[in-house]
Parts: sequence; structure tokens; C-alpha cells
Amino acid sequence: MKIAWGITGAGDRLEECVKLMKSLADKYRDRVEVYAYISKSGVVVLRHYRLLDYVRSNFKTFTEISANEPFLAGQLQKGEFEFLLIMPATSNTVAKLAVGIADTLLTNAAISAVKAFKPVYIFPTDREEGLITTKLPNGKELVLRVRKEDAENVRKLREMEGFYVLNDPREVESVIEKHLEDINRRTLKDLRRGQPTSQQKL
Repeated sequence: MKIAWGITGAGDRLEECVKLMKSLADKYRDRVEVYAYISKSGVVVLRHYRLLDYVRSNFKTFTEISANEPFLAGQLQKGEFEFLLIMPATSNTVAKLAVGIADTLLTNAAISAVKAFKPVYIFPTDREEGLITTKLPNGKELVLRVRKEDAENVRKLREMEGFYVLNDPREVESVIEKHLEDINRRTLKDLRRGQPTSQQKL
């Protein structure tokens, strides 16, 4: 199973997400391949958090050139990936998806995937209105306000067909398990279709 993992310019819980994906890639190494697709802003933020080289050394990595380069949207629509995961997702990415704007690599890929009935899983940084505490690249903590507008965009995304909002990065493991089970069921179904019936054998 191949997974397309999109990384935006979000810093909140970025290190947690990166380390989690590495541990999951190790755990499922015989069954799952993780391909990292990094937005232009994602490259900048990963570099600030000293994680860019880590991602590049542990995953097959592609960086955004334009909305269609690399051609992630087409790969998703052709079924080369089981699903698209965007984690963490900035409020900007969520806002664009909520109103159907597809002018970046990851927003274009997400909307294209949904059109082709490929699920898109998103972990937004700004999920609920209120205060959050995030960690800066130097390790210090910073308190930020999640605006009601950003929280409303997440609510819109939850209601949109094909999009699945994660409340915690650790939910990704259950997503992987679900899709592996789905693949096993599809494989068994195909095998059964290809086998002759007992009447045909006679």
C-alpha cells in the first residue's frame, strides 16, 4: 500500500507528526510505503524545525514546484496511492479546501483525489476556537489563538464528502489498519472471482 503524505507550513505538532510517521513506516515496512510531498511553505518550516533532512533521509520525498508538479493529483486519480494524508495542515490549506480552491500542490491533490473517490485525511492545527500552546523551533512555548473563522472552516471540511478530519495524529495508525483490511478484502474478492466454480470444474 502506498500512502501520499502531505506536509504543509504548519509548525504546531510538526515534530510529533514527523516522528509518528517514521515509527509507522517502520512498523508497517513490509506492507506500506510512505511518500512525503512537501509544500513550498513546508520546506521552510521543516528547515526551521531542523526536520527537513530527517524527512528527506527517511522517506521518498517530493517538493512542490507548482499545483501540478510533481503530478500528485494525477497519481491519486490513477489509483497509485491508497489515500492522501495532510498532516499537519495549516489553517490556510483548510480554508482553501473548504471553499474549493486548488491552487497549491496539496489543495489540488486533495480536491482531485476526492473527485476520484480517493479519501483524504487531514489533521488541522486549528481545530477548535480558543487558545492553543505550540512549541517553537527553539523549544520555547507560544500561546496562540484559534480564530472562530478557522474553526468554522474545519467544521465545513468535516461535512464535505471524501474528507476526514483527524483530531489527533495518532489516529493515523487506525486509518492505515482500516485500509490494509480493505485491501485484503478486495484481494480475496478478486481471487474468488478468478477461481472456477465447482460446476465449472466438473
